[in-house]
Amino acid sequence: MRHIEDYALIGDCETAALVNREGSIDWLCFPRFDSPACFSALLGNPEHGRWLIAPAGEVTSVRRWYQDDTLVLETEFTTAEGVVSLIDFMPIRSGFPDLVRLVVGRKGRVPMRLELVIRFDYGDIVPWVRNLPDGLTAVAGPDCLRLRTPVPLRGEQYRTVAEFEVEEGQRIPFDLTWFPSHEQKVSHLDVEASLKQTRAWWTDWSGTCTVAGPWRDAVVRSLITLKALTYRPTGAIVAAPTTSLPELFGGVRNWDYRYCWLRDATFTLLALLNAGYTDEARAWREWLVRAVAGRPEQIHIMYGIRGERRLIEFELPWLPGFENSSPVRVGNAAFSQFQLDVFGEVLDATHQASRLGVPLDENAWRIDTALVTYLETAWKEPDEGIWEVRGPRRHFTHSKMMAWVAMDRAVKGVEQFGLEGPVERWRGIRDTIHEEVCREGFNADVGAFVQFYGSTQLDASLLMMPLVGFLPATDDRVRGTVEAIERDLTHDGFVSRYKPVEDVDGLPPGEASFLLCSFWMVDNLTLLGRHDDATRLFERLLAVRNDVGLLAEGYDTDHKRLAGNFPQAFSHIGLINTAMNLTRNGRPVAVRGPEQDRTTADVTPSA
Repeated sequence: MRHIEDYALIGDCETAALVNREGSIDWLCFPRFDSPACFSALLGNPEHGRWLIAPAGEVTSVRRWYQDDTLVLETEFTTAEGVVSLIDFMPIRSGFPDLVRLVVGRKGRVPMRLELVIRFDYGDIVPWVRNLPDGLTAVAGPDCLRLRTPVPLRGEQYRTVAEFEVEEGQRIPFDLTWFPSHEQKVSHLDVEASLKQTRAWWTDWSGTCTVAGPWRDAVVRSLITLKALTYRPTGAIVAAPTTSLPELFGGVRNWDYRYCWLRDATFTLLALLNAGYTDEARAWREWLVRAVAGRPEQIHIMYGIRGERRLIEFELPWLPGFENSSPVRVGNAAFSQFQLDVFGEVLDATHQASRLGVPLDENAWRIDTALVTYLETAWKEPDEGIWEVRGPRRHFTHSKMMAWVAMDRAVKGVEQFGLEGPVERWRGIRDTIHEEVCREGFNADVGAFVQFYGSTQLDASLLMMPLVGFLPATDDRVRGTVEAIERDLTHDGFVSRYKPVEDVDGLPPGEASFLLCSFWMVDNLTLLGRHDDATRLFERLLAVRNDVGLLAEGYDTDHKRLAGNFPQAFSHIGLINTAMNLTRNGRPVAVRGPEQDRTTADVTPSA
């Protein structure tokens, strides 16, 4: 049985592929993250497309690693005949994208096999394949793949196969290139030179990281993963390079994450800026400003990697899904939801970027001002909330809290950076929202802030209260909320988002724990002075990374497996920010702002 943690990531900062421990590339979208996949076995079986290179005989052991601080993956197979390495990488492109595989003999003489099954449009279209003296071409509709290799290939029942041997010291290259079918691909990649260039590019990039401390290696690997999920032409960062990896195995919570969520904005900016990556943070913020430009009431919670707004959701019935978790979805209907929290995320992103040295431009503040003006009345409306429920709109406590964040950061823009705006009116609205959240969002019988007004249900998103400066961690209501979530939403140390109730989220119950919520719990425990508990939980979270340091969206505590789309930017962002907090002498600055942003002057006294 395949596990999500069996996969490793390679990419060129415009698209990405997943390689399993057996040497099979089971997921690849060309030429962009959100393009139709040409290898879709991840969501089905080999007939839906994959590229396998592996020893022909029995493998006695497999180990793999990224070469230094790069995204060059090396998988080493040990067999009775010897040892062979498979090096996989994608060069940072200057034209059409390439995926390179290099077979290297380490010891003895090892028989190898290749199986290449190309299926365009998510496993649905069988291309026309033509063998060439140095490889093959596969064409269907707008897509063409060109494989170059010295290994003789042959066609066999709608697939390409090969058998070859590699001996110690021998290096056998395979270069797969995508290009539009109406164009010609004439250039030839120098595989060995490209390997050196790719290693150097990633080494130079990761070498600028300013993070220190006991968890530096984990942070650097997460930063590399975050960079790999960045679409270089625009600066956008996808939530994950995959679609429909299940939050519950065999369930229906299968979503397309190859898009950019506004709520990721502040977390991402802080992770990048605090690690020294100002250029990436600036590019991300510039994408954010371009994406949300327009009438405030038309803001979306998520956008395509070029800022596209219509992400129409549909299903792919020919794919059975990972472990028969169906339906497989492309697009995401949540793009049209109304979610108040995104206003807070956008305003907070502007504030944090300015605070950490990224100059505020006129366009960004003009957009922020328009959003806040719209929010002056819109904050009173119910919404679908941070978790994008598909049930009825409600007055979610987290959403109202983030509306407060938007108003608070607008006020600070005037107070701290000399920007123009009706600051007295904004202060008044900020105070009104704070008073309402404290009155309507806190349930005295539960002893905690609850999921929505009038509810008795907990929600892990409320762990953000002290992190955004709404209330200090030492407030009895916040402390009670943390303790209640520890008691009722935590299993085996991992935090769930909430207890799914069908009339709230509109879906059948059941999902894995949400790893980002567990990182928020670490931050809260540290703010409460429970440093040992915080460190133990953080180490536990690090322990569920796979062997090459990657995290999915969630963790299934019953089956001890990663779950959800993979690798997940949100999880790695949480790891980065929490590690930085923990290394600040055991007393982290709040994830969303400095201590001075949480003074009593900034927070309305409890109601």
